[in-house]
Amino acid sequence: MKHHYTEEERSERDERIAMEIVVDSYDEEEQMLGWQAYLSQKLHFPFTARCIEQRAISPLKVGDEVEAVGMPLDEECVSGMFVLIKWQGIQFGVPLIQLEGVKVDKKTQQAIEDWHYWVNQDDDEEEEEF
Repeated sequence: MKHHYTEEERSERDERIAMEIVVDSYDEEEQMLGWQAYLSQKLHFPFTARCIEQRAISPLKVGDEVEAVGMPLDEECVSGMFVLIKWQGIQFGVPLIQLEGVKVDKKTQQAIEDWHYWVNQDDDEEEEEF
């Protein structure tokens, strides 16, 4: 699900990411640790989330609603950000990029959108080249 940001929104988000999240990061692993720390502080669990895209590594289908209950251990988030969910009686991790918040507080919404923006930056840049 693509969100088109205004220039002002992009600027604010870029600055927040650069100055709060990935500041002093020298490689991808350090960036992921920055994201882990930021999301751990900003996501207020539990919250309801809705699946917005199907992923091969997750059983969720578009439209499924789940309860996000926490963040997995740091080592689980080396290649991307995951949240722990409760779904059909079990708890497991799914990619945060797969979810959107449903009636979440402002900080949680901003953190989810920041992660989506960061992940989708490459896609946005490729579209601008054409």
